[in-house]
Amino acid sequence: MDATIKQFRAKHRYARLTARKARLIADMIRGRSANEALELLEFAPQRAAAFYKKVLQSAVANAAQDPTADLNRLVVVDARADEGPMLQNRLRWRPGPQGRAMPFAKKTSHLTVVVADLSQEPTAPGGASSQAAAEDQE
Repeated sequence: MDATIKQFRAKHRYARLTARKARLIADMIRGRSANEALELLEFAPQRAAAFYKKVLQSAVANAAQDPTADLNRLVVVDARADEGPMLQNRLRWRPGPQGRAMPFAKKTSHLTVVVADLSQEPTAPGGASSQAAAEDQE
């Protein structure tokens, strides 16, 4: 994205959810308007949807702090689920057959949502609008 576009981010770190399951929801809301994404998350049956709904609401609240941002034009430009550490940084164990110990991992993830107000997108010098004006003059 262009550096001049205002972006607002929110994170939920150490969410007790696997990153693989959270990525399904992140893919669902990426690229949509914030209002549409909130509506989708409201009725999505996956557990990760509730996590992402709170993170998205926080990102919109962060955008509300900027008086120049138009909250109705916010778009989810990035939604990520990165792997976090295992709970207490170690494997857990449960009993297996014939006295063996079977390991299992309680995983965590870091959820990130970035929203941007694309209504303020500036026209770059030498962009399409400048080329069209140059062609009109010829």
